[in-house]
Parts: sequence; structure tokens; C-alpha cells
Amino acid sequence: MAFPLNSLPLAHKISLYCALSSALPVLLIGWLCKLSLPWLISSAVGSAILAILLIRQLSCNLVKGMQSLETGLLNFKDGELSSLLAYNQRDELGQLCQLYNQTAKQLRQEKQWVYQRELMLDKVLQSSPQALLLINDNDTVVFSNLSSRALFNCANALEGMKLTELLKLAPKQLATALAQGFDGLFSIEKDAQEAQTWHLATGEFLLNNQRHHLYIFKQLTRELSRQEVAVWKKVIRIISHELNNSLGPMSSMLHSAQLLANKVDEPRLSRVFATIDERIAHLTAFVQGYGKFAKLPQPQRSPIEWPTLLTSLQTQWQFHYQITPSQYTTHADQTQVEQLLINLLKNAHESGADPQHINVNISHDQHATLIAVSDNGKGMSEQVMANALIPFYSTKTSGSGLGLALCREIAEAHRGHISLHNHKQGGLSVHVVLPHQSKTQKQKQ
Repeated sequence: MAFPLNSLPLAHKISLYCALSSALPVLLIGWLCKLSLPWLISSAVGSAILAILLIRQLSCNLVKGMQSLETGLLNFKDGELSSLLAYNQRDELGQLCQLYNQTAKQLRQEKQWVYQRELMLDKVLQSSPQALLLINDNDTVVFSNLSSRALFNCANALEGMKLTELLKLAPKQLATALAQGFDGLFSIEKDAQEAQTWHLATGEFLLNNQRHHLYIFKQLTRELSRQEVAVWKKVIRIISHELNNSLGPMSSMLHSAQLLANKVDEPRLSRVFATIDERIAHLTAFVQGYGKFAKLPQPQRSPIEWPTLLTSLQTQWQFHYQITPSQYTTHADQTQVEQLLINLLKNAHESGADPQHINVNISHDQHATLIAVSDNGKGMSEQVMANALIPFYSTKTSGSGLGLALCREIAEAHRGHISLHNHKQGGLSVHVVLPHQSKTQKQKQ
């Protein structure tokens, strides 16, 4: 049976080769010199042992260096880059170990940089307002962010779920858009809330030699509302400008006409001028009211003292209020919030509600302050509720249609939103959400 020479370690191979190389010449010389067999054998064995001892001494550093390189490469294989080689001899193997250490340091720095970039990318994707969904060829979700969980009404992570399971959790319109898989707009209707407009963008790419499908959902409701309000504001500014250009000269001419009429004994002229003066004053107030909506300034935030604010409003309107104790403080524009509450309380009183059943509730959580103004009036029909927040829309004969629209503008100026809800037992509840400021936003002010 052949001896498995190739399976021996390198140091043993070198020792064996050197022992044979030293013993063979001794045997040959002893045989030529006709030495006795015991002397011949002892001389060969002695020379072989001496050669092994010498080669062991000379190859000790070589073996240590090779073992260090082997350990280092095994660490590379396992993804461990923090270990460096301690072999520092000034020979070719030492230079090789030094090159290994330099490579390990560079790879470790690059790995840390990639890891930091991955953390940053994950943070950006998780905090993105757009809902992201990545599905592989097996129709399994491999990535989702926090916005996608809220969109699909799921409290837990979506990773690992099948697409069919996901569609069961989604609203009907969203499931239809996702099943079709085409880019475009779709609307989601939620109970007692304004319909939300979303845009779906799709894409495909290869990841680890497997085809993946990317779905990006972007809510356009706020952007469309902002564009709509911007158009209304432009119209209001144009109308206000034209009316002011006419009301100024009319008021001046009316004053001159009244002075001339004082010289004429005609009682009917006084009634005519009084009526004209009254209508000019009405139009002036009308224009000023619209101007307040069209030129709403940026909120000047400060801490809101809710008890003080609500107590002062009780001198103007009859209502009850309740403030839920909380460690959080609302930072908002007090003048604008006061105007918002005045408009909501005015609507509640004009809805036919009993003043004793008009309530204002203030509550907080870690994200926002919730203002709820409720009454037991006649509520709103679905058609009225769908248009109540649009400027100029009003069901009152003397209404301007700007009360709720101004409330909506104030809420959105604070990066919040407003919603209308009918009570089952009758009446209406208006919810205004004012998000808390982050540390970054506070520092910018």
C-alpha cells in the first residue's frame, strides 16, 4: 500500500526529504568504504536525525507564518476582518503577512462604511412617507417599510407574507390596483373620512439572480389639496383686488354725494345713501374675510395653554371642555388655533345643537395633539361632508363658505389635518390633528 505522502503537512514533508537527502549519501559512502552494517546504519540514522533537527530549527518561522496565513484566510472566509497576523519577521513571508494585514484593515473600513450606508438607507426607507413593497418571484414580501404597514392595515412586519395574504388585508381599491400592477392613480375610500388619492409606481429588477417586483405607493391627497387651495387663493386675490379697486372710489364718491345731498331737502336720498353705505361696508368685510383666507401667514409656534385659551373662548361661546392630562405640550400659533376653534364652535351653535351638548376635548399622544369639537345637531349628509372643506361651499344662505376651509388651511399649515365624522346617535364631530414638532423643527425656528 502506497504511503500517502501528499497528505502529510508541509513541515513533515520537508523533514522527510531532508532526512532522506542526508542519509542516502552517508549510506553510499559507507558502502564504498566497506563499513560494517551497524556502523553504516548508525551513521545514516545519525545524519538523518541531525538533518531533521536543523531543518526544524530553520523552518520554525516558516511554519508559524503559514499557520498564521491559514488562520487569517479562514477568518476572511467567515467574514471576520478584525484579526491581524502577528508574524513580523523581515523575510518574504513577513512581507506577505504585512500585505495581508493592510488588506484586512482596508476591507474592514470598507465593510464599516457599507454597513453605515445600509443603516442610513434603511432609516431613510423606513421613515419615507411613501409606502414601499418589494416582492420576489415567489410572490413573497422581502422588504416593506412602516408606511406600507399602515397602508395595508397591518401592525406587524410584512416580510415573509404571500401577496395573496397581503391583498386580503388591503382595502378593496388598493388590492385591485396592486393586482393589476400598472402605474397610475387610484382612490381609497375610508369610513367617515375624506377619500385618499394614491399613485402607484411599479418596477422590476434582478437581485441575487432572482427577479423582484417593486411597488411604490405615494399619497397625493395633501398635494392635490394644496394645489386646489392655491388655485382658490389666486382666484380670491384677484377678486379681492378688483373689488377693492371699485370700493375705494365708490366710498369716496358716496361721501361727496352725501355732502351735496345735505343741501337738498329730499329724505329719500338719505335712505338711498344709507343703503349704499351699508352694502359697501358689507362688501368691505366680505373682501377682508376672503383676504384672511388667501393670505394666511406661516404659523408662529409657541406653547399653548389650553385651559387659559378655552376659558377665554367660553366668554364668547357656550360649551364644555375636557383636557386629558399629558406630559406633552402643544406648540402652535395661538391666534390661528383660536380662530380655528371659533369657527368650529360657531358652526356647532348654528347646527341646531343644544349648547349644553357642545364639547371640546383636547388629548395628546407622543406624536400629536387631537382637538375634537362635537355637538348633537343635525350632522351632515354625505354630499355636504364631501364638499364641506372646499372654499366657497356653504349650505347657509348668508354663509361665505370659508369657515371650515380656513380651519383646514390652519391645520395643514401646522402639518396636520382635519376630518369630519357623523355620530350614529346624531350630531357631528370635527377632529383636528396637530403634530408635535421635532427637535430639528424647533431648532429652525
